[in-house]
Amino acid sequence: MPKPMTEAGSPERTDVLIIGAGMSGLAMGRQLKRAGVQDFLIAERADGPGGVWRANAYPGAACDVPSHLYSYSFFPNPDWSRKFAPQAEIKAYFERASTAFGLEAHIRYGKSVRALTYEEVEGVWRVAFEDGGTLIARAVISAVGQLSEPFSPEFEGRDQFKGQIVHTAEWTPDIDMTGQRVVMIGSAASAIQVLPHAAKAASELAVFQRTPNWIIPKPDRAFTGVEKWLFRHLAGYHWLYRMGSFALHELRWPAFRSGGLAAAFTRRRLTRRIKTQVDDEAVLDQVLPDYAPGCKRILLSNDFFETLNQPHVRLVTDGVQRFTPTGVMTASGEAIDADLVILATGFKATEFLPNLDVIGRDGQSLKDVWGDSPTAYKGVALSGFPNLFTLYGPNTNLGHNSIIFMIERQTEFVRRQIMRLLTADAISVEVKAEAQSAFNARLQKRLDQTVWAGECPSWYKSPDGIIVSNWAGPASRYALALSGRDTDAFALEAP
Repeated sequence: MPKPMTEAGSPERTDVLIIGAGMSGLAMGRQLKRAGVQDFLIAERADGPGGVWRANAYPGAACDVPSHLYSYSFFPNPDWSRKFAPQAEIKAYFERASTAFGLEAHIRYGKSVRALTYEEVEGVWRVAFEDGGTLIARAVISAVGQLSEPFSPEFEGRDQFKGQIVHTAEWTPDIDMTGQRVVMIGSAASAIQVLPHAAKAASELAVFQRTPNWIIPKPDRAFTGVEKWLFRHLAGYHWLYRMGSFALHELRWPAFRSGGLAAAFTRRRLTRRIKTQVDDEAVLDQVLPDYAPGCKRILLSNDFFETLNQPHVRLVTDGVQRFTPTGVMTASGEAIDADLVILATGFKATEFLPNLDVIGRDGQSLKDVWGDSPTAYKGVALSGFPNLFTLYGPNTNLGHNSIIFMIERQTEFVRRQIMRLLTADAISVEVKAEAQSAFNARLQKRLDQTVWAGECPSWYKSPDGIIVSNWAGPASRYALALSGRDTDAFALEAP
């Protein structure tokens, strides 16, 4: 069992520290337990497991991947209420998973990691927490993901606004939109989920859109009692349903290759749908994208355009110039009054470890090494930073399938490297610089052939235009890439 962390004095030690008890951290903890590793800890800054599904509780929050695919293959849930589960159900699922995997004894809630410093002689990481505590870990696994830190733009005059400002990732139950004049800044994934709820409650709703989005129907519905019975009692039915869903989503990958027939067909089909759903020609010009579908994240919604058609809802496309005491001023000088401003402005997705200072070999800072374009070997290992691994790291996001499939492959791969380190009682295991460089050169070459390389702003790219978030291929190709031990790519430093 893990040893408790002390707040002062000599730091406690553990074999492995996992940062985060969300989707990735829980899967990694299960992998370690099944491998026989008992001395590990999971540091979670929140008061419970679930990660982004604990933090994001705004109205309408739900997954855009089918429920039975957005769940662990080794922990099926026959009782999903809908094809696309709402936030509360997903949060409860991960809470059950934490208990079922026997991880609660390993998790320390309210523990936020501030810094990691590698000590080369001993081959350990010195971990500093925000509360002043410290810990020594032989290996560290970051499971904070790409969507953990909200991005809130710094608008001029924001501190003068007399109303309420809330980011969707910081929503609280006491926020009431009833009868309010609401301004929503952003029109992407979280915004289109909040939008119909805001429109139903607010007296006026202004939605600020920077770039229009490609939106497809969301084939959501409640599961019937018969379906739930089959999931629970008919042997193999859940597995077949899940595999069918996975295969269907894999078939969508060709649409993300630029210049192909699949991409052209997708664009034509989505354009036709938008034109049939938008009443106002002026609004149509504003919401019809001029870039290839998939260049930005494709969104799922059945009521976005219907909501925009309502008389008390308006779309604003000339941007926010500044906040005023009574609302916001647009770039064209129009004053829009507001009681509540909702920031649906996303996350610091391309920074990966935005609030963590990591110092590796020779005192090198990970932030300096990464610069604006983070890279990793297969998304999980970093040259110059021994015994450190990342889950949902650089170039492991998907635009067409379930990220949980990717995470399961990563945790299996990381487990193999951790066991090499512990079994050999080695000082370190570290990916070689040439292996990481060669991998990323091949990866970026393939990414150049995708729609993500097109001219559109998206969180898939770093500020210098490098695609740092997405994997360049179907999910099954990633599984193949992580299927081995990769002993030639890693150096094992003997004691």
